Amino acid sequence: MVSTGPTFEPTRRPEEPRWAPAADFPYLAQTAGRVRDAVQRVIEGKPDVVRTALTVLLAEGHLLIEDVPGVGKTMLAKALARSIDCSVRRVQFTPDLLPSDVTGVSVYNQETHDFEFRPGGIFANIVVGDEINRASPKTQSALLECMEERQVTVDGTTYHLEAPFMVIATQNPIEMEGTYPLPEAQRDRFMARVSMGYPSPQAELEMLDAHGAASPLDDLEPVTDAREVAKLVDIVQGVYVSPAVKEYAITLVTATRNSPDLRLGASPRATLHLVRAARAAAALDDREYVLPDDLQALAVPVLAHRLLPAAEAQIARRSAEQVVTDLVRTVPVPDPHRRSR
Repeated sequence: MVSTGPTFEPTRRPEEPRWAPAADFPYLAQTAGRVRDAVQRVIEGKPDVVRTALTVLLAEGHLLIEDVPGVGKTMLAKALARSIDCSVRRVQFTPDLLPSDVTGVSVYNQETHDFEFRPGGIFANIVVGDEINRASPKTQSALLECMEERQVTVDGTTYHLEAPFMVIATQNPIEMEGTYPLPEAQRDRFMARVSMGYPSPQAELEMLDAHGAASPLDDLEPVTDAREVAKLVDIVQGVYVSPAVKEYAITLVTATRNSPDLRLGASPRATLHLVRAARAAAALDDREYVLPDDLQALAVPVLAHRLLPAAEAQIARRSAEQVVTDLVRTVPVPDPHRRSR
């Protein structure tokens, strides 16, 4: 990873918007640290995965957790949800799940002689979608409006979802039986994708001790609430992104569109998600401005799941993650002192 040093510390011009007060960032780091510690009591030996999940939460994004069965995907989603005192719903995606089970349905009330809306599983601050790729594409598409616009439209009536709102979805690799690959438009709405991976022998030993008699989830108490999370999100939005760093983000994303190893590059939404996630990562480090290092660290989890490798790359067994890693190494970091056009 390219070392940028202090040369990227911003000097704000008078016409640029003011970022969040510096006093807010220790408060954010302390609160987020309590959530991180609570989740790590349940998820052993995966600090990078837990940090990415926290980053997505503070950046108002959605998280996709993909890996083989049994490595703790659902446990991570539940632990993050339970550490926050807010409304949480779990939706088990199955082949017979209907879109109305997710969004809700209007039911005729014989007593009032009128239709009344019964909310579906998406109406919560944190929605845990378990094995999302076991549902049909029709049901998967029910999440598109919810995730992008934070609202649900049923029978011509629009219902807004309360903030904070986050979808944490788990899925098995598409090679597993009974799965439907998520379409590109659905994957693009997830800010980041993480893989749990197998634990180290030491972490697995600690897991046997911690999970042997009872689940640590049973003893996990909330360490913050929805109102406090919403305040942290506001602080993150005040993190400063210099013009040079914005240009670097655009250059990285543009490189995916021009790469011969990819037949589908990242979208403009990916650029927005990358910068928003970088803001959250900087705030977690108690820093009021974004560095190129933040973009580099988040490039793979934010960009790779949106990309489609070309046939030649697939034959060479080059994954989208490998392509993004190579692009991060080769794309030059812009000069922070160069005036933007």
